[in-house]
Amino acid sequence: MGLKYNEYLRAPKIYGCKTCRTHFADHEDIISRSFRGQHGKAFLFEHVVNIGSCEAVERNMTTGRHIVRDIYCRQCGVTVGWRYDKAYEASEKYKEGRFILETELLSWVQ
Repeated sequence: MGLKYNEYLRAPKIYGCKTCRTHFADHEDIISRSFRGQHGKAFLFEHVVNIGSCEAVERNMTTGRHIVRDIYCRQCGVTVGWRYDKAYEASEKYKEGRFILETELLSWVQ
């Protein structure tokens, strides 16, 4: 293993890890605020940085069947949401390649 190099975002409002405050996403990259996760409210983001991902799994969710992978903070290892790899329903295709971050696990970094 090598050193972990984090990307630091430059924006007025940045979401980061609640545990270690590592930068994750710019507030402007939110696509939707109307999602729910295991811990409550969640946001759909276009771009997220400083995360790792687990193996892809198929899950039945409230909006249908999806292939997703959990994502975690690259710095401290806390699971913070998931990434949509594939949506089976045509109306859900817009989620593919995008990220859910659960608000309970986030903090304002800036």
